[in-house]
Amino acid sequence: MKPNGTTVTAADVAKKAGVSKWTVIRAFKPDARIAAETRERVLSVARDLHYQPNLLARSLATSRTHQVAILVDDFENPYKLPTLSRLTAKLQAEGLLAFLVNINEDFSQNAAIMDARQRRIDSIIFFGSAYDPASISDQVLDATQQPIFVLARESVSHPLPSVFTDPRHAIEELSNHAFERGYRNPVYVAGPSRAYTAVGRRQQYRKFWKAKGVDHLPEINAGAYEFQAACDAIRAQFADGSGGAPYDVVLCENDLLALAALETLRYDFGLRVPEDVAVVGFDDISLAGFKSISLTTYRQPFAEMVDELIEMVVGRKLPESIALRGELVVRSTT
Repeated sequence: MKPNGTTVTAADVAKKAGVSKWTVIRAFKPDARIAAETRERVLSVARDLHYQPNLLARSLATSRTHQVAILVDDFENPYKLPTLSRLTAKLQAEGLLAFLVNINEDFSQNAAIMDARQRRIDSIIFFGSAYDPASISDQVLDATQQPIFVLARESVSHPLPSVFTDPRHAIEELSNHAFERGYRNPVYVAGPSRAYTAVGRRQQYRKFWKAKGVDHLPEINAGAYEFQAACDAIRAQFADGSGGAPYDVVLCENDLLALAALETLRYDFGLRVPEDVAVVGFDDISLAGFKSISLTTYRQPFAEMVDELIEMVVGRKLPESIALRGELVVRSTT
C-alpha cells in the first residue's frame, strides 16, 4: 500500500525502475524475454515497494489461473493426508495453487468438473477411492477444456492419464508370500465396489488363488474405506464360524480395512494374529509400521506417483497412464 492507502501498481514500479509498465509485467513471467539485469532491477524495486502482480488480472489476459482442482471423496483413508501434502507442496513449487473439492452425495464428479470449468481452473486431478470413470458423462468430458488426471487410481472407461500402483505385480507378491507361509483358506475384505483399482486387486487375488486350487475366494464387503463399517462387516462374517477362525488369512483391500480386521479378530473374537489367523493389508500407511500393529502390507510408491503426475500437469511430460511398482513389506501379522 502507498502512504495514501492506495495499492502499489505496475506503473509505480515502472516509474521508479525507469522502465515501461510492460517491462515490469514481463519481469514477473519466468519465460519472458528480458535482460537479466533489467529483471533484477525491476524485482528489487518491486520488493522495496511491496508490489505483487494482480493474479486475477493476469489470468484474464493469459486465460490461465494457475489453479489446479483436486477432487477427493474419502478423507478417512490415512494415506490421503501425507499424499495431499506432497501433491500440494509440489504444485506450489511450480507456481500452482491447489483447489480442494469434496466429492460427496451432494456434489458429484460431473458437478465438480463443470464447476472447475466455470472457475477457469487450469487442470483437474481425481484423487479419490471411489473414482468412477463410468459415471462421468461423455458430454461433460467433451465440454471440459481443462486436462484431467487420475492419481492412485487406474482409469479404465475413459482414456484419462492416470498414475497408479500396478495391481498385478503387487497382488502377485502378496499372494505368493501368503501361500509360501502355508495359508490355504483365504477371505477377502473389500471396500467401495466401484473403485477401479480395487477391482483390479480383487481380480488378481481371485486369479492367483484359483490357480492354486482355491476355486472360491469368499468376500467380506465393507462397502467403504471406513474403519467402523469394516469392523461391523468382519464381525458379522466371523460370527458365523463355529468357534475358532473360519479362515486362516484375511486379505484386505487396503491398510485401513486391515486395521479393522486386527481390531475385530483380536478383541471381539480373542484370536491370535498370526497364530490363529493372518492379516494382510495394502498401502503401508505410517500406522502399519507401529510395533503394536506390525502389519504385513504392500508399500505404494506415493511419492513417485505424485512426482510423475506433476511432470504431466506442468507439461514437462506428455500425458499417459503409468503403472508403478511398490514393495512387499513383511511384518508380524503373517
